[in-house]
Amino acid sequence: MIQRWLLPALLVLPLVGCQSPPSRLPVAEPPPAAECHWQVPGAAPSALVRAAVAALEAEDFVIRDTDLTLGLVSADRTERIPSYRNPHDDWAEPTWYGRYGVGSRGWFTGMSVGFGGGGPFDRDATRLERVSLVADGDWVRVSRDLQVIDWRGTVRESRSASDAAFCRDLRRDLAVALSGETP
Repeated sequence: MIQRWLLPALLVLPLVGCQSPPSRLPVAEPPPAAECHWQVPGAAPSALVRAAVAALEAEDFVIRDTDLTLGLVSADRTERIPSYRNPHDDWAEPTWYGRYGVGSRGWFTGMSVGFGGGGPFDRDATRLERVSLVADGDWVRVSRDLQVIDWRGTVRESRSASDAAFCRDLRRDLAVALSGETP
């Protein structure tokens, strides 16, 4: 007689070892620009955090979290994208213009047009831009990412956006805020 535990063990045995670690760890794609890491000699981390809050708020970011001991600032801003349509969506999904159909069956041929409800007017997506700034000693490191979230709450696009232009502008705004803070 076969032991009671032997049958479940034989069923589970083929699944053992199916999980394996990834071939490489996740990395930011594209990598952050070199302009997103710079030195501010002689500035205290708390002064850098306060200046970063002022600079980000001036660019319409909402500050979500700050920590003076870690020198961390987290902020985000959102923007509606009217009539966003993901190119990877099913094209046959009903839109404001409805559904179209032509067909035949047996002796009958017909054409129909159906109308949807509201379509793209109630389907605005949201672009979410998140920024994290760390002031470690007199060094500043910035990371930024963008996400597009459709009307269903599904993330449609997500990418690292720590590009040179954004970091140069933030660096300039941070320098202006620091100069205004010191007497």
